[in-house]
Amino acid sequence: MKRVVLALALLIASLVARAEGNGLFTVVRVDTATQQLRLFWQDDKGQPLRRLDRLAAWLKPQGRALAFGMNAGMYHADGSPVGLLVIDGRELAPLNLSDGQGNFFLKPNGVFLIDATGPRVIDAVDYPASHDGVRLATQSGPMLLKNGQIHPAFRPLSASRFIRNGVCALGGQAIFVISERPVSFHEFASFFRDELHCQNALYLDGSVSSLYSPKLGRNDRWYELGPLFGVTE
Repeated sequence: MKRVVLALALLIASLVARAEGNGLFTVVRVDTATQQLRLFWQDDKGQPLRRLDRLAAWLKPQGRALAFGMNAGMYHADGSPVGLLVIDGRELAPLNLSDGQGNFFLKPNGVFLIDATGPRVIDAVDYPASHDGVRLATQSGPMLLKNGQIHPAFRPLSASRFIRNGVCALGGQAIFVISERPVSFHEFASFFRDELHCQNALYLDGSVSSLYSPKLGRNDRWYELGPLFGVTE
C-alpha cells in the first residue's frame, strides 16, 4: 500500500499529492508569515464552539470564511482545555504541569505556540521561560518528537491504533497532520521525523481528530471538540 500525502497550500488553489511508502496522511502547511493562523474556543457569548462547522458558521456573518480548521488539543467534557490556551495574546487557561492519567499527562507533553519569531513546538516545562510575546499557544500531549527523538514510551509493534492528528513547525510553517486510517503513536511520530523532517512535534488528539478544508472537500463534524485551529480568508 502506498502512502499518499496531500499538501495543501492554503489560500492558493493547488493540491499536491505524492506517494511515500505505507499508510495515508493528510498534511496541511500554513505559512504563518502570510496566513493568519488563529485559535478559537468560545463564541461572543462565551459558549464553546465545539465543532469546526459551527466555527465556520460563526465566522460567516463577520465576513470571514474558514479555509482550514483542526482540533487544537485536549479538552474536558464541557469543551474547556485541559492545559494552556492563549488566544490573541490572552491566557484563557493556565499551563498544566500536573501528573495524571491519559495521553495528555504522558510526559513530556508540549506547547505549540506562535510568537514574533514564528511557530514552534516546545516542552511544556520550558514554556514559562518562553511566554513573552506569545500570540497563541495550546498545550497537549504527549510530544511525538523532542529534539528529533521519538517519545520513549512509543512502541513500534503497539496494537493501540487510532485516527490521530498532530502539529510541528518548520521554516516558518505550521505543519498539521491527520491520519486517514488508524495508526500507532510510533508510526505517527515516525512520519513527522522521517517524512516531514521535524525536530519537535506535538500530538493533538486521537479518535476525535477532525479536519475542515473546503479545498479538500473535508468537513469532519462527528465529534464535540475543545479549542480549534483556524485560518480564515
